[in-house]
Amino acid sequence: MFDRILIANRGEIACRVMETAARMGVGTVAVYSEADSAAKHVAMADRAVLIGGPAPAESYLRGDVIIQAALDTGAEAIHPGYGFLSENPDFVEAVEAAGLVFIGPSAAAIRAMGLKDAAKALMEEAGVPVVPGWHGADQDDARLAAEAEKIGFPVLIKAVAGGGGKGMRLVETAGGFATALASARAEARGAFGNADVLVEKFVTAPRHIEVQVFGDGTRAVHLFERDCSLQRRHQKVIEEAPAPGMTPDVREAMGAAAVRAAEAIGYSGAGTVEFIVDGSDGLRTDGFWFMEMNTRLQVEHPVTEAITGVDLVEWQLRVAAGQPLPAAQDDLSITGHAFEARLYAEDVPAGFLPATGTLSHLVFPPAARADSGVRAGDTISPWYDPMIAKLTVHGPTRAVALAQLARGLAETQVAGTVTNLGFLGALAGHTGFAAGDVDTGLIARDLEALTRPPEERLLHRVAAGVAALGLRDPAPDAGFHLWRPLRLPVKLERKGEEITLLVEVTGPDSQSWREGEQTLTLERVQGRWQAAGEPLPQAHMSGGQITVFDGFGMVYGFADPLERAAGATGDGNLIEAPMPGVVREMRAAPGQQVSKGDRLAVLEAMKMEHALLAARDGTVAEVLAGAGDQVEAGAALIRLEPEEAVA
Repeated sequence: MFDRILIANRGEIACRVMETAARMGVGTVAVYSEADSAAKHVAMADRAVLIGGPAPAESYLRGDVIIQAALDTGAEAIHPGYGFLSENPDFVEAVEAAGLVFIGPSAAAIRAMGLKDAAKALMEEAGVPVVPGWHGADQDDARLAAEAEKIGFPVLIKAVAGGGGKGMRLVETAGGFATALASARAEARGAFGNADVLVEKFVTAPRHIEVQVFGDGTRAVHLFERDCSLQRRHQKVIEEAPAPGMTPDVREAMGAAAVRAAEAIGYSGAGTVEFIVDGSDGLRTDGFWFMEMNTRLQVEHPVTEAITGVDLVEWQLRVAAGQPLPAAQDDLSITGHAFEARLYAEDVPAGFLPATGTLSHLVFPPAARADSGVRAGDTISPWYDPMIAKLTVHGPTRAVALAQLARGLAETQVAGTVTNLGFLGALAGHTGFAAGDVDTGLIARDLEALTRPPEERLLHRVAAGVAALGLRDPAPDAGFHLWRPLRLPVKLERKGEEITLLVEVTGPDSQSWREGEQTLTLERVQGRWQAAGEPLPQAHMSGGQITVFDGFGMVYGFADPLERAAGATGDGNLIEAPMPGVVREMRAAPGQQVSKGDRLAVLEAMKMEHALLAARDGTVAEVLAGAGDQVEAGAALIRLEPEEAVA
């Protein structure tokens, strides 16, 4: 076994690898960018090396610098995590040329699966079913359009070097093909440096089921399947294992196909074979097709670990150190059911835009496994993926595990940034999902209900008022002033609305709150505040902001009418950056006539492209940023002429 390894990654996956390494007595080296100097993974490692600036290209993608850091610190092997250099065959070869061990598959195996078109051809040769489509080298627009017509709409355009939904477009009709193709190419070129695409049939009731495989370079085993059908914009949201509705014969067929795929390329280490599955009439042995193989550990690997009892990172280290596969296929079995939910800093009402912010408070439920690369006090940076944590639960049945997930999400406390916590909670309570009736279109179909804000009650406002006045744990004489009960007004603000509450504290264990004609009495029973037997929600206050931990987090501020009036000076003519990022495309020009919905600019932030559209008809007065500019959230990009000035 290795004495010391370097983890060429950051965030929760770097922390995850370090936890197993520490348990195995293996020393760890972290690498970090200037933006991550105080990050959790840096604190966890035995040693840490600064490798460059905040942008990934200046740090986590600098393979030569990372390899030198491994050599300088005496590391014998490099674990790539996922993302960044994890599926870069040139990096693998450079690691091995330096006399180090790459904890993962060979460069040849990564290349074999790195381009989706070539991988599908290879899988056909290995007897693995593939989706009907065009995977050829001819990238002429007319040829691709003709092939799409042959396949039959709807079709998917996918970047051959892609992943994570980038460079992917669904095309419903022939008329939309050219625009979708241009958009997919542009995003693929920016994300992967390769604009080539493939076109394949879109399965109308698709499920996304993937099989965890593990190989030693000669033979492979599978550790059963995961269902990743709950997706938004082709990004996984909640994963589970095993897949609902799976039958023994389909599981055996999919597992055998995945093993054939792994053994066909001499795969070593952990990998995932992804299948698109027709869920329109139950799962069938002839109703699944190969999509791609991820030649690395997957984000959702904890659900597989939960149902098998296997530590996949430990297996990675053992096989990379030259040990045989730790188990044969017959040694592996499924116990219970597991779910994983991905908690992100993102603004759901604004269209799931990635968000930034400093986490002033962060608490995970003790009954759930929380894989996280951040702590309270850490900042969600615009430079990297905005994941806060992955919450994983395991129960004896799917129903029990889903109930545990719902409770775990409800008990998770985050303050300091907006999150998708409420959205995850709505999914966990979705009746169709609970019944196992899932496909990749579920979220899009029920998006309005899933993003509906929680019902706010006087109890929530009172909880914010209690936090604002510091009355949750008052001193014995709190509430009394000159031997009379204390009466105080407190002004709060929520979503632009000013809230005025009046509190009367009659003793250390009694408070009466009023808003208008509504009254709520709080009593402290056995050290806990309650109203008519209902517990008062917990709350956290930081920097003039109060987060009430009910309904997955409700945020209040101190109302300041003067400050709010001073800030309300916008004339509605500005197009602003919704988040920090880089302007990748600027289509607007001074004097240009635009119509509502016109695409005026493209902002790249947190590895995704975001189109900025005209909110109304008008004339461009000024263009305040150009392609390549790094801008902050709220930066003015385009100004339209005032409406009254438009002829």
